[in-house]
Order: sequence, then structure tokens, then C-alpha cells
Amino acid sequence: MKLAVVGARGRMGQTVVRLAGEQGIDVTCTIDAGDPIAKLGKSGADVVIDFSTPGATAALAEVASSAGIAIVSGTTGLGDEARAALDRASAKVAVAWEPNMSIGVHVFGELVKRAIAMLGPEFDVEIVETHHRQKVDAPSGTALRLAEIAKTAMSGARLVHGREGRPGARTGTEIGMHAMRGGDVIGDHSVHLLGAGERLELVHRASSRDLFASGALRVARWIAGRGAGVYTMMDVLGG
Repeated sequence: MKLAVVGARGRMGQTVVRLAGEQGIDVTCTIDAGDPIAKLGKSGADVVIDFSTPGATAALAEVASSAGIAIVSGTTGLGDEARAALDRASAKVAVAWEPNMSIGVHVFGELVKRAIAMLGPEFDVEIVETHHRQKVDAPSGTALRLAEIAKTAMSGARLVHGREGRPGARTGTEIGMHAMRGGDVIGDHSVHLLGAGERLELVHRASSRDLFASGALRVARWIAGRGAGVYTMMDVLGG
């Protein structure tokens, strides 16, 4: 497999390049801020891994799809423009966008879905995420994905971001969302399931950025050579 990396000088991009080298993967092209996205089209890559910015993701989607390069993106905070660009690209090439490339966090999501469905509406759901002080978007993409998972198991659920003042008594249809920032925390996510007289806490903690890069490389190896369409980590894991 020949690989291109966008966002190559960022923390995640550097980790992807390092681990790719350790795994014997040929990195044919690296692109970062200030580099022309157009050179991706001439890279000869089979797959591009993207840990960049929403604007760069939107731009590379067009170039990669035109060049027949599969896309694996872990860029968070994507807006409508970048999401639409990935959707258009998926008509021509294989596309996988996951805001969290950890294998464990996807298993975590399946456990959350099952727990909420089994516990029923008598249990309230609150999501808390913690990241390092440099993270620019909130809530994290993973926390938002967990909220979407919770919604599938709760009828009429709505997302409530934090609470202050006098918001009134909590309703059974709320999914509370809380973002903490500080220090060098790589990424912690907790889902609190609170009932009468008992509560459960499901937790995933990331202790190394290597796990995200390793997950992205696993997706890249799996997606290389596949037909056009949208794929997820659960497709890779066989879920």
C-alpha cells in the first residue's frame, strides 16, 4: 500500500508517518499547511490519511476522488462544507471518516448503546469529555458520536450543552454534554447512566496518541482497493 498523509507535521500526522515507517508502509507524499493540496493527485498513493483542518479536508476530498485515492480522515470539527465534500468523494472512492480512530472507543460505543437500551428511560444519560488545553473544538467529535449513539436508544432525546442559572428540573429526554479542557490530557470520555438508587459509569481513556494513528493505519490497510462508498470503523472490525 502506498500512503499519503495530510497534516503531516501535526502531532497526529507525525505519529502516522512514524508508525507507517515502522510497519513498512510506503509514504509517498506528505502535505501540511502551506503545501499545495494539488500535489496529492500526483502522489501515486492508494490511500490518504487526513489529520488536518476542516478546510483542508474539503479540498483534499475533491483532489483524492479525482485521482482515485481512498480517503481515511480523522479530522474533527467538520462543518457542512467538509462533510458534503466527503459525501461527494464517496461516489468515486472509498471514504472513512471517524472523529476517533481508537478501536477501543468504538467497542465502547457499542457497550453504551446496549446499556442504554437495556436500562430504559428510567436512567438519565450524561456525557463528559476531557481533552488537552490546545484542543480547538468542543464538544469532541467522539462525544458527539456517543450522543448520536445514545439518541438511537432513546425516544425523542435532545442534547443539552452544560447547565447554568436556573435551567429547571432535568427531563428524561435530555442527554447532558459537558466538555473539560486542561493540561495534556489526550482524551477521556465518560458516559454516566444515572437511575434511582444506582448509577453506572462507562469510561474510555486514551493514554497514547499512537493508538489513534495505529487505528487510522488499520483502516487504511482495510480500505485500500475497496469500491466507492462510505465505510466506518465498525465495518473494519466486522461489527
